[in-house]
Amino acid sequence: MKNLIGFLVLLLGFSVSSFSQESKEKEQIAATVQLYFDGMMERDRAKLDKAFASEARLIGFRKDQYTVTEYEDWASGTASGEPRDISKYKNNLVVIHVNGTTAVAETELFWPGIYYYDYLTLLKIDGAWKIVHKSWTSRVLD
Repeated sequence: MKNLIGFLVLLLGFSVSSFSQESKEKEQIAATVQLYFDGMMERDRAKLDKAFASEARLIGFRKDQYTVTEYEDWASGTASGEPRDISKYKNNLVVIHVNGTTAVAETELFWPGIYYYDYLTLLKIDGAWKIVHKSWTSRVLD
């Protein structure tokens, strides 16, 4: 009986530790996704560069046209111009899935006249979570 109690205490401790670590990773991933959101809204290249790996690719459909964009091209265009009026935009982090040093974050973006749903693949590179791939779909809002 004493061995069983010891095993259960050890198992519970491991479970709490694993949960705590996953929670910490999810917080860090959420912070990376927030940099992505803020970088787009503020047109801040430094925030985008903190969120994305320089080798990242963005693949999706724009007006039913399949597009593949290198991060550099996307970030240059996204960071140009005046900051967006954030009162007209709503960006939501829907869910995060983590498995070791790989994660997927799903986001919804409600922008004037258009809705985007993103799947962001992240890797933990040199201790920091970076978006390495973005796939999205969009539709026009009425």
